[in-house]
Amino acid sequence: MDAAIIWDEAYADHDTGEHPEGADRITTMVRHLEGTDLWPRLRVFTGPEPATEADILRVHTERHLAMIKQAARGKGTWIDPDVFVSPRSYEVALLSAGGAMLATDLWEQGLVPFALIRPPGHHATPDRAMGFCMFNNAAVATARLLERGYERVAVLDWDVHHGNGTQAAFYSEPRVLFGSAHQWPHYPGSGFFNECGEGAGEGFTVNVPLPAGATDGDYVEVFATVFAPIVRRFAPQALLVSAGQDIHRRDPLGDMRVDEAGFAQLALCCVRLGKELCDGRLAFVLEGGYDRTATAQAVEAMLRTVLDESAPGVPADGAGTEKASAAIARAREVQSAYWQL
Repeated sequence: MDAAIIWDEAYADHDTGEHPEGADRITTMVRHLEGTDLWPRLRVFTGPEPATEADILRVHTERHLAMIKQAARGKGTWIDPDVFVSPRSYEVALLSAGGAMLATDLWEQGLVPFALIRPPGHHATPDRAMGFCMFNNAAVATARLLERGYERVAVLDWDVHHGNGTQAAFYSEPRVLFGSAHQWPHYPGSGFFNECGEGAGEGFTVNVPLPAGATDGDYVEVFATVFAPIVRRFAPQALLVSAGQDIHRRDPLGDMRVDEAGFAQLALCCVRLGKELCDGRLAFVLEGGYDRTATAQAVEAMLRTVLDESAPGVPADGAGTEKASAAIARAREVQSAYWQL
């Protein structure tokens, strides 16, 4: 499959100062990729169109959008204990959501894109900015797909933190299957087994809270025994991945033990599902990842997997753990009320 990246120098204009989600996150990843033999094989897209206010309002409330816009008119302010808004942050947040939307547009060119965008988005609920996030990029892209007539879209999230904002956006929406594997207990405190959706959306939210120390093998088991079977039965027309590299063993904000081989295996599972179910309509959207080198290496491993449609096996020290296997079994038990597993 052909792979693409989406990025823009302007993402650095969201100035968070001394902050884990700093201005250098994207440029560091791109500079790393430029120094590899992978770079000539990638399609590179810069300058995505920013999302419009109408795009944002498919997910977020008018009050939320107005609050972000107003906060950016000052010299810089905290709107949440973890979210700093600088004078360019509103524009850059629109550009970040625009990068996620561009990823879905590139399907027409037969590409599997990785949107290297910031600020991240999966914690932003319809009416609240939190966890470094202002607008929910993956949710905005998904909502536009629904607006365009898609009947089933799957969003999988492997960030170390639960994607509470994406869950909130689609909790009662049966056209969106949302699956999240995340460290538990951990920020933001949501994403327990019994959070399965409500109303018409009941059964279309799949949470796999994992204990600290989960390995490559544990995440592979989540995908093989929970996500992949459910996604196949849901039969989506498109698959988006909220790809957070903060499950890497070297990440300072998580306690997981995933290495490049694990990221490659997760990407391979998504590539296979995308080809099997969605005619290749697969896109990765950057979320967390705060060790600069580890994040760049994980992104490289995923892009290689997309291009080669193969991945190295998980090493022995990445085998599954007993505690994580118990959590995965519990998730399967809960989800068996909605899906044949």
